[in-house]
Amino acid sequence: MRRICTHRGGWSARTRGEARCRDCGTVRFTEYAALRPPGLPHAQTPPRRTALAADRAAARRVPLVARRRTWWGL
Repeated sequence: MRRICTHRGGWSARTRGEARCRDCGTVRFTEYAALRPPGLPHAQTPPRRTALAADRAAARRVPLVARRRTWWGL
């Protein structure tokens, strides 16, 4: 049977960044930080001209795809 705890007994700090409920023992992580390991490549974006051309090509394709009855199951 599952016991519902509202954690009213408070939290006791066990280690840095981790706390445990005094009533049920649930562990809560209190410190989160986004880590980026060294050596990963940085994100690159295409030149604005190339991105705009891709957007226009996609916009021209949408009406053609929407007309295909086989895609809509008709």
